[in-house]
Amino acid sequence: MPLRTLRTRIATAAVATLAAAGLLAGCAGSPGDADSAVTTLRVGAVTAPATDIVEAAGAAIADGYEIELVPVSDYVTINNMLAAGDIDANFSQHEPYMTEFNEKNGASLEAVQPVYNFVIAFYSKTLRDIDELTDGATVAIPNDSSNTARALKLLADADIIGLAPGVDPYAAKLDDVAENPKNLQFLSLEINQLNTAYDEADLVFQWPSHIAALGLTPQDDGLLTELDDRFALQLVVPSAEADSPATRALIDAFTSDEVRKVIEGNATIEAAF
Repeated sequence: MPLRTLRTRIATAAVATLAAAGLLAGCAGSPGDADSAVTTLRVGAVTAPATDIVEAAGAAIADGYEIELVPVSDYVTINNMLAAGDIDANFSQHEPYMTEFNEKNGASLEAVQPVYNFVIAFYSKTLRDIDELTDGATVAIPNDSSNTARALKLLADADIIGLAPGVDPYAAKLDDVAENPKNLQFLSLEINQLNTAYDEADLVFQWPSHIAALGLTPQDDGLLTELDDRFALQLVVPSAEADSPATRALIDAFTSDEVRKVIEGNATIEAAF
């Protein structure tokens, strides 16, 4: 056989062998190929029980998706992360707080599903009853507008303060306090800093998820309590993703039986779906 013909046959055989190897490799796949078909959705949350809910949703998410819990330390950061695309959703706020964030930051976040409601309360280290509140007492409240209003409304509903006529109690500000017969002194702090005021202030407004760190619950220790559906904790996504298949999968997971079981196991919250 001529040398040129032999070389041609060898080269042709080599190409065929490589092509077959490539085809087999494509069919067999690699250990990571199965994972590549799964979409990971990063969901931020601040403290329990929100973090517990995210993990329960992760166990219920539909095939083709998985949830990665991203713990975040504060409520401003978690919204900044969502607005920047660093996470795909978050679960740590009610809609009024989200709306305030959007307005202040030119963001476009959207609440797509209320998941649970929670009892809010005022607490005191020294008082056993709200009637013991003395003249000139210091009252610690949140410094964001939606939760400031919530705290002032709770005090007004108890006739401890009076709001100016015509003021929407859900939008009340400290300047709207028209009657303050006990000359209360208000201390405004970030929500996650309110626990630090518990030792010094006479009355402290706080979410149950945070006050739990002090061993307190609204049912056992709250001097004034409130449960309002307007403030249900919401699953929040970028507005552009509100109708996406991934968001639909998240909504289904966050309203699953697995999530409901976690909610029913916590006495401070109740399902909002």
